[in-house]
Formats: sequence, C-alpha cells, structure tokens
Amino acid sequence: MPIVHLTGLPRQKETDMILVRNIFQLKFGTMKQALDLWKEGEPILRASGQQQSRLLTDITGEYYTLVMELTFANLAEFERGHTSTGQSESWKSWYRRFSDLVISGRREIFTIAQ
Repeated sequence: MPIVHLTGLPRQKETDMILVRNIFQLKFGTMKQALDLWKEGEPILRASGQQQSRLLTDITGEYYTLVMELTFANLAEFERGHTSTGQSESWKSWYRRFSDLVISGRREIFTIAQ
C-alpha cells in the first residue's frame, strides 16, 4: 500500500520528507495550452531522473494558477534533480516555450510532517 502524505500524493519512497511546489501564474486563457505542453515536458523531467510530478489547477483564488508538486528524500536530492534537469538541452528548449505562458512563479518547499 503506498504511503500518502497530506496532499494525497503517494510518496515515491517511504523516506520522502520534502514537498516541493512550483507555482505558476499563467496568462489569461492559457491553462489548456499549458497542460497540453506539460504532457510534453513530463517525459523530459523523467529522463533527467526526476520522479513523476502531480499537477494541480485552481478552483478558488487567483485564476490560471498551475502547481507542480514533487516529493524528495531531502534537499540534497532536490538540488541534484534540479541541477540535472537544468543542464538538459531538451528541457531548456521546452521551458522557453512553457515560460511564454507564465506571468510569474514561485517555489515553496515544505518538510512533510506526517
């Protein structure tokens, strides 16, 4: 049975203790395009060693908010994955296209308490 933490996202390993949320505020009317583009970007992430992410979209709050959640064993594992992905030419090319849809973004990193 998978271990599920507070967000409902199954941990990849029992030792995952860090939750990372990449939060993107998209341009008006671009959510469908961003989700379709994300389907192209996910395999690039996986090829660079990142685990599968979970996407969330807004129901309330700021319109056109897209959140990507990942869990990691620790901050060092997050940094290794982030560095590996950032060096990928295919990721850089994909991200340029994705960032055209984004107004702003931020990252939140949490310790999973339970």
